[in-house]
Amino acid sequence: MCGIVGYIGHREAYPVIIKGLKRLEYRGYDSAGVVLYDGTDLKLSKTKGKVSDLEARAEKEISLNGSIGIGHTRWATHGVPNDVNSHPHVSNSGNLVIVHNGIIENYEPLKKELIKRGYVFHSDTDTEVLVNLIEEVKKQDNLKLGKAVQVALNQVVGAYAIAVFDKERPNEIVAARLGSPLAIGVGKDEFFVASDASPFIEYTSNAIYLEDEEMAIIRLHKPLKIRKIKDDTLVDPYIQELQMNLEQIEKGGYDHFMLKEIYEQPSVIKDTYRGRLHANEGLIKMAGIEDNLQKFLNADRILIIACGTSWHAGLVAEYIFEEFARIPVEVEYASEFRYRNPIVRPTDVVIAISQSGETADTLAAIKLAKEQGAFVFGVCNVVGSSISRETHAGAYTHAGPEIGVASTKAFTTQITVLTLIALRLAQAKGTMNNSDFHRYLQELELIPEKVAEALETNLVAQTIAAVYKDAPNALYLGRGYNFPVALEGALKLKEISYIHAEGYPAAEMKHGPIALIDESMPVFIIAPQQEHYDKIVSNIQEIKSRSGKIIAVVTKGDTQVKALADHVIEIPATSDALSPLLTTIPLQLLSYHIAVMRECNVDQPRNLAKSVTVE
Repeated sequence: MCGIVGYIGHREAYPVIIKGLKRLEYRGYDSAGVVLYDGTDLKLSKTKGKVSDLEARAEKEISLNGSIGIGHTRWATHGVPNDVNSHPHVSNSGNLVIVHNGIIENYEPLKKELIKRGYVFHSDTDTEVLVNLIEEVKKQDNLKLGKAVQVALNQVVGAYAIAVFDKERPNEIVAARLGSPLAIGVGKDEFFVASDASPFIEYTSNAIYLEDEEMAIIRLHKPLKIRKIKDDTLVDPYIQELQMNLEQIEKGGYDHFMLKEIYEQPSVIKDTYRGRLHANEGLIKMAGIEDNLQKFLNADRILIIACGTSWHAGLVAEYIFEEFARIPVEVEYASEFRYRNPIVRPTDVVIAISQSGETADTLAAIKLAKEQGAFVFGVCNVVGSSISRETHAGAYTHAGPEIGVASTKAFTTQITVLTLIALRLAQAKGTMNNSDFHRYLQELELIPEKVAEALETNLVAQTIAAVYKDAPNALYLGRGYNFPVALEGALKLKEISYIHAEGYPAAEMKHGPIALIDESMPVFIIAPQQEHYDKIVSNIQEIKSRSGKIIAVVTKGDTQVKALADHVIEIPATSDALSPLLTTIPLQLLSYHIAVMRECNVDQPRNLAKSVTVE
């Protein structure tokens, strides 16, 4: 997921842009670039590699003066990662410059037409086509930049967030979005443009989030104008106060954002249920649920749509909703749901889960579900995100910014929100007796301190990590509520340490994976003392008989698994349904330490983006 930073105002633009690009590194990228305007000409520097590489290069090859500029971190789609394909891209005249997130699907016919008209292309990108299309429209119809951008965007097919500058209009930046997020920071006599608010949080707490098919004409000392791209309708800018602060997006003494976010889980789980969970009163209060309670109670089924870690949280929720509220649940990959002509009825409730609220496949699935008449409820973390605006209602997780690409606190806060919803529906439907309902509320209230206790296994996890850091493969096994945790544990290991890992229901081991087990295969088994405990013990015995290495997550005080396993990590006891909130903690720590020992880039693993905003 690429990143955009732009600035126009009274400050020197370069430090703002470079610092902003560093804040966006978590999104994943392979190259970076910046362009500044010093009042005379454009000063462009770009390179394959990191923002630090861009800094070193820019300081040698360009003047860093100027109070207007735009920068970019690129994640390659069209064209390999190299200096030439890096953004920003300049038009043939040298007047227009653009940064772009997204994909222009019809760039090839547009490029052919522009070549016929004499344009020359130096990169393999769709973005260079777009900036020259804007130039051609501007030239042919003698238009101002804003109008030329609007006309050009009505000719393209695809997704985009863009910022465009024209050196003939030196006090103006034009920004636009369709399917890729873009925020505008509004300060005193200055404006910021960015893919999210983190690049400008220290300068202003006021932000405007562009909606799909909106463009902004940003001029110094003039009112900001926002227009609809299709019909030129003026839109009243809605300025929001940001819900994050600078401390939240810095490491706070931790070596990596991922470790910081793992350790934030006790506090953010509490933030997630604060004001919603009233254990002493026996109440759950969630406005998004109360206002739409009948939609849920009358639902024939709940469809959960998500991707990646959010999909795993949805799988946990499937168990919880069906047991507590007795509502049938199906969990769908958003990327498959949108393409398989799914059956969606007006009596369905669709729950869409996304940390960023910008996941392209999930947004497309939401639109499809709405078209078919379903009620769509969003669960996301980012206030003002696209999913929060596209859904009929929803609930924020209140996890705070998650910078590490590998999701940790988002997973546990998503499960917390979904558990609250399931408990409220169980109460309303009468599918759970009052005693059990109160017991679950009290136990959920205790989860933050139990997560804190689970975090005390960090040194144990580090010791185990040293033993298995060079393993080429790993298996993760769990049953019931903890089968999705096995999937999540395997995902965490593979995405940050690059060790091949697979998660399975433990009962499925005999249907194939057992063939892989030998003395070199570490098997991570989630084995708390709950309903399926005896079955898990049998699975462990089968693995031991084939010389497999067993790393078990067990309930504190366990003796039976402890006697069989090569290593154990103990967690506090809790109810079966809430156990994923605890069992996932040691697996996060194990993955983190293995990745660190393998000298992997923990916060920015290769080839990955924090949020997938294009297909």
